[in-house]
Amino acid sequence: MHTILVTGGAGFIGSNFIPYFIENNPNYHVINLDLLTYAGDLINVSEVENHPRYTFVQGDICNRNFIEELFQKYQFHDVIHFAAESHVDNSISGPEAFIKTNVLGTFNLLDTARKLWMSSPNQYNPDFINARFHHVSTDEVYGTLGETGLFEETTPYAPNSPYSASKAGSDMIVRSYFHTYGMNVVTTNCSNNYGPKQHDEKLIPTIIRKALKGENIPIYGDGKNVRDWLYVLDHCKGIELAFKTGKSGETYNIGGRNERNNLYIVDVVCSILNELQPKAEGKYQDQITFVTDRPGHDLRYAIDATKIENELGWQADENFETGIRKTIEWYLKKFQV
Repeated sequence: MHTILVTGGAGFIGSNFIPYFIENNPNYHVINLDLLTYAGDLINVSEVENHPRYTFVQGDICNRNFIEELFQKYQFHDVIHFAAESHVDNSISGPEAFIKTNVLGTFNLLDTARKLWMSSPNQYNPDFINARFHHVSTDEVYGTLGETGLFEETTPYAPNSPYSASKAGSDMIVRSYFHTYGMNVVTTNCSNNYGPKQHDEKLIPTIIRKALKGENIPIYGDGKNVRDWLYVLDHCKGIELAFKTGKSGETYNIGGRNERNNLYIVDVVCSILNELQPKAEGKYQDQITFVTDRPGHDLRYAIDATKIENELGWQADENFETGIRKTIEWYLKKFQV
């Protein structure tokens, strides 16, 4: 049985991934490493907390000594690296944490893995011949699009926020470890995720939470910013596929082919809430309020997922309209309505 390190497994995407991965991979023991900042919560992985092939460790990927001790103790055969500071607004007000966690933290993990797995460039130790480092990144590293076009794996990087710049930096470090050391790495860049367990401050949970509380629902600028929305479990399936069958050194973009602007998102969420939990008077759309736009707010992201679809056989099972209903139903239970 192999031991795999999953970083950031108490966060949104990681906590959806771990139960899915454990169920589908009986030959792996999962070590979930998470610092449990505001973005991580052990409630998110409560369904596996007593599973015999699951162990939780609290700790900081920025602490090199701690990471080295962890690798020595568990002899990780693989790493899937989710852990990151990811809230764009927070990166604007406090960028230093993003540089430390996303750049230095990723370096610590990569370099520690290299020293355990490899004796020299392009030479793996016998026990780690197929050991792999999978880096989970974002489409925000590509910057912004106009009204047409799609992000491809070959699109030049042009990050516009401290968050996306820090993720771009981590992507480049991962790339360098493949080209310099011959390390078995793969990177996936995803579009906007949504679904169960997302932090309450993100767009869709915020819309639901504010609507149910009868508060103003804040929408940045004119609400015409476009994102390609990806249901989180579809993303998890893509990560597993790229981890298992992706070509070493390659990048795979995972996108839902569900471009929607924020005006559409808020209207659909409010319409479903009107149906599932109607207000005593009026509609939830009455609470929509436009607020000052975020600095450096990218206009449009959209991913071309052709490579992972054609080469690895991945496809999204949910479109936005099916996924958002599942998401709203989950949050109605969470908020106990």
